[in-house]
Amino acid sequence: MTIRYYQPWALLNGLSREMDRALQKQQKEQANPVNSWQPAVDIREQSDSFVLSMDIPGVDPKAVQVSMEKGVLEIAGERKPAQESTENTSFHHEERVQGAFQRRFKLPESADDAEISARSEYGVLEIVIKKRAEQQPRKIAITH
Repeated sequence: MTIRYYQPWALLNGLSREMDRALQKQQKEQANPVNSWQPAVDIREQSDSFVLSMDIPGVDPKAVQVSMEKGVLEIAGERKPAQESTENTSFHHEERVQGAFQRRFKLPESADDAEISARSEYGVLEIVIKKRAEQQPRKIAITH
């Protein structure tokens, strides 16, 4: 015999979650109309560099601009629709976002803004920012 739990509110809870998600998405778009989507980013620190990995599937690397000014790294670009909609085409469900994006990151003082490289492979943009060579403390001999 299989025991089934009666969950009378499961359907309403699911509907409530979907409505919350839709409203949050709408609020984000209204709050910042320039950014219609925000690519996911991982930033990790290595012994000699900082590495930023950004998921930008479907974005042409030529449509992405990476710039550095006053210690702020800016990444901007645009994902264009995969297919243009026509009169005889209508979407039944659409989740893939498109449009412009812009992300900014304040870099630590140890980052060398002259040593930045970027490459894109398989929809992942990887930016490597080298660290400045730190001045090592030195001992000063005292003469008498």
